[in-house]
Amino acid sequence: MIKKRSTGTSKKKFGFKRKNFFRKKVCHFCAKKIDEVDYKDVVILRKYITDRGKILSQRISGACAKHQRRLSKAIKRARIVGLLPFSST
Repeated sequence: MIKKRSTGTSKKKFGFKRKNFFRKKVCHFCAKKIDEVDYKDVVILRKYITDRGKILSQRISGACAKHQRRLSKAIKRARIVGLLPFSST
């Protein structure tokens, strides 16, 4: 008779594994009921770019899909006008 090898840690030995619970991020624009994202509002747009000048992803920023698209367009427009940098270098 062949014995099977244990591939992982036993639940009985170490107890149950705890799951990490994260609070769901709420879209800032939906919460404040803002429909349009203005490219001239640099204070808000700076929250959604990194220190290197990259646009934060939807997963990290917490914006919904509709506002993430509008946000990225506004950031790109602000870069072209010269209100935001393309990169930090």
